[in-house]
Amino acid sequence: MLYYIFDLFSNSNLPGARLMHYTSFRALLAIVVSLVVSAWFGSYLIKYFKKKQITETLREFDKNNLKAGVPTMGGLIIIIAILVPCLLLGNLSNVYMLLLIVATVWLGILGFADDYIKTFKKNKDGIPGKVKIVAQVGLGLIIGLTLYFSPQAVMRENIVVESSNNTEVIQHRTKSEKLNKTTIPFIKNHNLDYSEIMSFCGDYKEEAGWILFVIVTVLAVTAVSNGANLNDGMDGMLAGNA
Repeated sequence: MLYYIFDLFSNSNLPGARLMHYTSFRALLAIVVSLVVSAWFGSYLIKYFKKKQITETLREFDKNNLKAGVPTMGGLIIIIAILVPCLLLGNLSNVYMLLLIVATVWLGILGFADDYIKTFKKNKDGIPGKVKIVAQVGLGLIIGLTLYFSPQAVMRENIVVESSNNTEVIQHRTKSEKLNKTTIPFIKNHNLDYSEIMSFCGDYKEEAGWILFVIVTVLAVTAVSNGANLNDGMDGMLAGNA
């Protein structure tokens, strides 16, 4: 919201009005806002849950776990600490920002429903596993298809350029393009080309590459979501995973 308010004054002489145009400034401010929100809201929420005795529901074999008596639904603190800075400072016309918000809210609702069933309905199993998988796969499809169809989802491919002293330098192309490639982190000049993987499809390798891209996106969303959930179930440290 603040991004758009300050944007109205960007052509005026209001001091600091143009600062909101800098992603680095908004990112730094988002960290501060997130810290304040999590500290204030988290403290209030934990006290409230302790007062209402809203704590972890443990299975019979796990009664001596350190999580016994620990307030549940702590993920609400993380979700609020993400959403408030994003809505206040983010450019809501950016497809990546919208996908971040949708994914956070989607999985947040799923997690809240799971904790609600465990805590208030006294059903230690929570939401059935099949329902969770369907919800996660559905979110993965939304993200994958949005990245495929959105004209904003483009990339500037990194390439190797030979400098004057015969050393290789990694640079980015000047023009952003719609590519079904993924840059693998920490590996020099390695762009994974999905269409090349599907080259056996001949003339349809580009379309097949995008299908593979969407499938990989679904797998990534499902794997990361389940991985965080499983680890949180063991040690209660979701903040570390986040």
